Amino acid sequence: MSSAPTIDIRPVGGPVWVAWREGTLTRAKELEALAAWVRARHPAEQNEALGEAIACHLEAARDAAMVKPMRLRTGPLMERASSNLDAAEAHILNIAPPEYVLGQMACLLRHVQCHLPATDPGRQNFERIARTVGVDETPPPVPRTTSRLVGRRARPDETAGRLRTIDSARGAIVTTVRSASSAALRELIRLRSFRNVVVVTTVLMTVLALGVALTGLLQRSLIPLCFAPEESGTAVVVCPTAQSDRFTPSQDGGTAQSGAPVRDIDTVVAETTRPEDLLIVELVGLTAAAIATAAAIRRIKGTSERYGIPVALAALKLPTGALTAFLGLLLMRGQFVPGLSALDTSAQILAWALVFGYAQQLFTRLVDQQGQTVLNSVRVPDAPVRPGRG
Repeated sequence: MSSAPTIDIRPVGGPVWVAWREGTLTRAKELEALAAWVRARHPAEQNEALGEAIACHLEAARDAAMVKPMRLRTGPLMERASSNLDAAEAHILNIAPPEYVLGQMACLLRHVQCHLPATDPGRQNFERIARTVGVDETPPPVPRTTSRLVGRRARPDETAGRLRTIDSARGAIVTTVRSASSAALRELIRLRSFRNVVVVTTVLMTVLALGVALTGLLQRSLIPLCFAPEESGTAVVVCPTAQSDRFTPSQDGGTAQSGAPVRDIDTVVAETTRPEDLLIVELVGLTAAAIATAAAIRRIKGTSERYGIPVALAALKLPTGALTAFLGLLLMRGQFVPGLSALDTSAQILAWALVFGYAQQLFTRLVDQQGQTVLNSVRVPDAPVRPGRG
């Protein structure tokens, strides 16, 4: 009497410091145990090559999860882990007994419907196979009466027919499942690409905002955000953090009025500006953007994906608010907005900076909508197809 083959059970590995790495190690161990179980029950020589391939794929996935990245980019490692796990799972479906594949058909059908469009020929063929083996997308309603047993077990001849169908259609089943897994990986790649665009844009906007602030610190009179409201022939220069004494602007030899000295307005502006003016304006705009971000949290839907799209979108609002505050005041100073070109006090300037900083929501809202669209396109199953359709 031969004894059962001994299976070497190795540790899962880890712990590791990133969530997707932990998930990769767990899934790799699960598939390794499943492959060992399948090969122990069906030790066919023709399965030896696939068994070795499974071990190679799982080892590659573990390597990707355990390696210490030398760069900030971990996208290639994530793709390596995901694609190798998908390949190992496909090999297991190739060598697994038909009873196992039949038991997995409902889960596989859901996976295919999540990632392949309804018009895909492979998905349509898979759905026909699923209906043939008794897997229906719409479960039958539970009858009201419970006097008899609800449901019916498949007769032995029906079960044997379903197993023969699984064996004959195994190639189509595995190919369609592999296509769905590849489509899921492409969805994650698109998600990561969108996240990278948002992150790069956020970095560039931050650098630009810092450049504006440094310009004000080093050359305070280069871009002055000052206003000169006039009253009774005299004027006063109002900047974000200071204002001048009242004076009479020199215009073709004008004379002093009400005891105010005659001065050149450009000279007064240069004297009144402060190095921290632009920095204060941007800080006010950034604060307003932070408030807008906090208010927008109530509309942000959580996601199980690992790329942090909502966090990247929230971070984009902060430098955008700082820049819109600066640009809005710059437009007002250039009299681009009629009727709002002469602010009387420093408090009014900062108040408008607050308004313009919060107004960044008008621009970033479109980016938020695109981000939510990208998130909704990942692993969102469409309506199940009823029997008899397509």
